[in-house]
Amino acid sequence: MSIDMGKPGTAGQIPGTAGQAPGTEEPPDTGVRAPAGGDRHRLTALQGLAALSLDAMASVAYGPESIVLVLAAAGAHGMGFTLPVTLAIAALLAVLVASYRQVIAAFPEGGGAYAVARKHLGRRTSLIAAASLILDYVLNVAVSVTAGVAALTSAFPELYGERVWICLGILVLVTAVNLRGVVESARAFLVPTAVFVASILAMVVVGFFRDGPVSTASAAGHASTLGEGATTVGALLLLKAFAAGCSALTGVEAVANAVPSFRAPAARRAQRTEVALGALLGVMLIGLSVLIGRFHLQPVEGVTVLAQLADASFGHDLAFYVVQFATMVLLALAANTSFGGLPVLMGLLARDNHLPHVFALKADRQVHRHGVVWLASVSALLLVFSGGDTNTLVPLFAIGVFVGFTLCQVGMVRHWYGERPRGWRAKAALNGFGALLTGASAVVVTATKFAEGAWLIVVALPLLVVGFEKIHRAYTEIGERLELGRVPQAPRRSRSLVVVPVSGLSRLTSQALTAARSLGDDVFAVTVTHPSPEDREAAEALRRDWELWTPGVELIEVSSETRSLGRPLSSYVRKLAQSHPDAQVTVLIPETEPARVWQRLLQNQRGSVVAHAVRRDTDAVICRLRFRITTDTR
Repeated sequence: MSIDMGKPGTAGQIPGTAGQAPGTEEPPDTGVRAPAGGDRHRLTALQGLAALSLDAMASVAYGPESIVLVLAAAGAHGMGFTLPVTLAIAALLAVLVASYRQVIAAFPEGGGAYAVARKHLGRRTSLIAAASLILDYVLNVAVSVTAGVAALTSAFPELYGERVWICLGILVLVTAVNLRGVVESARAFLVPTAVFVASILAMVVVGFFRDGPVSTASAAGHASTLGEGATTVGALLLLKAFAAGCSALTGVEAVANAVPSFRAPAARRAQRTEVALGALLGVMLIGLSVLIGRFHLQPVEGVTVLAQLADASFGHDLAFYVVQFATMVLLALAANTSFGGLPVLMGLLARDNHLPHVFALKADRQVHRHGVVWLASVSALLLVFSGGDTNTLVPLFAIGVFVGFTLCQVGMVRHWYGERPRGWRAKAALNGFGALLTGASAVVVTATKFAEGAWLIVVALPLLVVGFEKIHRAYTEIGERLELGRVPQAPRRSRSLVVVPVSGLSRLTSQALTAARSLGDDVFAVTVTHPSPEDREAAEALRRDWELWTPGVELIEVSSETRSLGRPLSSYVRKLAQSHPDAQVTVLIPETEPARVWQRLLQNQRGSVVAHAVRRDTDAVICRLRFRITTDTR
């Protein structure tokens, strides 16, 4: 086991020993500056919009529809409240954008709600925020992919039976792109994002100049879901519509979570990306809501609201299919937002000893590859579990992000109260109002979707937090045993004993003993013998050959009643260590390394068996000597 826990500020740092808490390493306005050589693997503001905004952008395909489907229960009278509810959501969006813009400045190392909660609300609360974001990111991948495939199978029904395989294929594609780096994913998804945004904005602009719908062909023959007879709209219905429409706000936090992925000055670039995301999302949401009222749209079964609006604005022609295709592609690729934000968040959790340190490692393209692979693996399990059905996953979606929103807003209120810059009261009031709205939305969404599967999130959140705590305790115990933060004893030389497992005479045996005599004061060549007649003959032959060879090292025979190899050797090593308590025992395991990879399948893997047994039963150092077999070896 390799654990790097000794450098301040690294993944292995134990909190409280050295370094600073997240959010205090750099002044708020400096950003995170990468080395010049690595800057090309980081995002510009435009690339950040493509890599980290797909989730939020794609939500315009289902956000307005979620509002309409709730209000439709109150009939045409209820539909009249679509624009007011959307304006309320847009106001909340503005609050969130302003808040996360400040989060980016205050916490340029990323982490969003987790970083804010960790500094201002305590470690336990920060873990709740982190767990909620992890759940939301994982579910976003599954929901986005299944929604995109649902759009595809709606156009081509014959593919419906293969939807799970199509979902997994898209997931593999998005994962492969992200393993090449966040910049590569931004470049790959820049065109689909631009096409989608341009088509939605064009649809809104064209729709403003229409006196009525150009076409209703897409809705023809489909049953309306509009309720009848309602003359009033209650506050509970409006609240449910507001909470349902808030699904359009998922992904707003992704930029703040992934600030280190931007080029220097990272904080300022991320802030510009956050504002651009909020502006585009707000314009599209309000514009679509206006068109819903302008065309007196009625929700129908089997046809999305966005499809009806495209039909009404453009007519049932090429432009209509461009909107549908762009929506399908962007929904499928919206999973990329999670791949941009979650690995960075997991890296911060690993740095704070709440996740295995392997998640903090970066590849040469600034990629948290282990986080990417973990996200893809869990998402694949969800896709298989749900059978590629969006409706199975949607009830679980968006709850986690509202919890994160609320904790982040509350944390920023405490931030303003503690810092007290000019105008802090107005900023704190804004964040407090946002916390009230997002908190109410979280409660309403959880309550209304609890029986449909939201209870899984309620159960999963505390389980994740317990897991974080257990990992943290394990690292704390390791840190205490390693005496991190304290000056260690001066190194000293001890007697070195080297044990070399031997099964026969060869060039490999000679090299192993040569290396052992170079490493240790005393060398012990050990062979395991068995009582069977054929094994006894082989042992006697090895003893005769050894005496004729006279390598200057005694051959020690360890008897085993079974054909076990690892246990007898580890038992000998343990007894040797007990009889020489002040000595350092090393087990040098000689192994051949074939010239071709496939030839490794021909090996008997004895070295791995011995290494596993010695590691499990003793504290000896394990050294594996590789003898490379090349094509010109004689």
